Amino acid sequence: MTNDNYFMNEAICEAQKSLKDGGLPIGAVLVKNNKIISRGHNRLIQDNSVVLHAEIDVLENAGCLTYEDYIRCTLYTTLSPCSMCSGAVILYNIPRVVIGDNVTLMGAENLLKSNDVEVVVLDNPKCRELFLNFIKDNPNVWEKELKRVGNTTEVR
Repeated sequence: MTNDNYFMNEAICEAQKSLKDGGLPIGAVLVKNNKIISRGHNRLIQDNSVVLHAEIDVLENAGCLTYEDYIRCTLYTTLSPCSMCSGAVILYNIPRVVIGDNVTLMGAENLLKSNDVEVVVLDNPKCRELFLNFIKDNPNVWEKELKRVGNTTEVR
């Protein structure tokens, strides 16, 4: 669990980087053999993108890896991954996802589990606080993002 907390703190640094750049505070790191091989953060707002969630950004930043690489990886993400990001995890056969917070917003964890991906939820208060503070300070931005995907989920 200690390594999980260390790598989650690195994902939090990515979330803070996104926030500093005017984006949603969601970050991710990709770890292979106990070493960070890629970092990423949500860039929807900064890049006016429809797909650059933190998990997609970290995969893109990793470059073209082999099957053998992916099956040795763990993806750390500060917020429960959506169905698009969960689909990418499944597509690339990443066997383990560690999530900082799934209380604020629940993603497609059941999709991951039903495809034999190990899902670990740390319930990290830093992840939750960072995201809730963003929503409190930027309610219109968050509402716009939810409407873009037709999501009516309320933050808990």
